[in-house]
Parts: sequence; C-alpha cells; structure tokens
Amino acid sequence: MYTDRNFRTKKDLKAAVLAGDVSVYQPGVSSSEVRDGMGSVEGPHFPEPHRFYARVTVKSGVIPKGSKVS
Repeated sequence: MYTDRNFRTKKDLKAAVLAGDVSVYQPGVSSSEVRDGMGSVEGPHFPEPHRFYARVTVKSGVIPKGSKVS
C-alpha cells in the first residue's frame, strides 16, 4: 500500500502523520486494500526500490493525524 505523497523516508512519513491525515491507496486492482484497520505502507513509490515499510492504522482510507507509525 502507498501513501498519496511519495515519502523518501519513514521519518518524513511520521512527520506528515503528526501534522495531519495522510491518504493511502493500493495501486492496481486488488482486494487487499485496507480501508479500516492495520495495514503496511512502503516507500518510496515503485519503480524506485523500497527503503522503508511501516505498519499503520487506517480509518476510512487515511492514516489519521497523530497515529503511530512503526
């Protein structure tokens, strides 16, 4: 799963979640998209090699402001 912005590091993702909601999406046609619950995001976006993975809580397709990113 990816975020709406192409974060280069997990630190950048954490800072953005502290500042406000961050939207997530699953590229392509997939039934594994998480709309509510726990999910994993990866970055940076394909075709660059992924440098980080993070477990997040998703509510209505967004990582809510202030959520834990691990």
